[in-house]
Amino acid sequence: MSDDGARRPLKIRDVKFVNTFARYLSGKQITPNQISVTSILFAALAAVCFFCFAVYAHWWLLILAGLMIQCRLLCNLFDGMVAVEGGKKTNSGELFNDIPDRIADPLILVAAGYAIHVVSFGAELGWCAGLLAVMTAYIRTLSASIGAPVDFKGPMAKQHRMAVLTIACVLTAVEILVQGTDYALLAALIVIVLGAVVTCIRRAVSAYRFLEA
Repeated sequence: MSDDGARRPLKIRDVKFVNTFARYLSGKQITPNQISVTSILFAALAAVCFFCFAVYAHWWLLILAGLMIQCRLLCNLFDGMVAVEGGKKTNSGELFNDIPDRIADPLILVAAGYAIHVVSFGAELGWCAGLLAVMTAYIRTLSASIGAPVDFKGPMAKQHRMAVLTIACVLTAVEILVQGTDYALLAALIVIVLGAVVTCIRRAVSAYRFLEA
């Protein structure tokens, strides 16, 4: 996160409480890299919740999974704010900023696929979503490495994927209580897969047009 152009644009950074908490973290013996690695822990906890749901189908496991997903995103938010606004950037910061995300996304999405009961191809759908999530980031970083602008466009960038899945967790929890099915989770993964394909295409086309201009 060496400059603003390489940072994902997030309006939440301007929220007063968020800035206050980021300053609090900056004043502690906590490094941005530690926060980044912690995001993997929350992703793993979300994955455990999904795998447990696959076996026990308790609605509250989905609520807990959604909460862990949001905690993962908070780590993604505060690692950058502590690094940039808090003045704690390190030379290895980009590694810690990117590698944990490449682990966390597939962990969550693949596990969500295994949690689906209403179809037999849930696991395959989860793997597809996980691989496409990595591909969206790969196209972004590859494009930037050969001279194109850093491109965070969607429609299914990281924050969009996690928002869709979190909402699906809540809706599926209600669905389980009402009729014992998990179609909302299935629909969410389908939306994520299709959206990720579009995102990959848009980012690749944007990079191509810039480089060939």
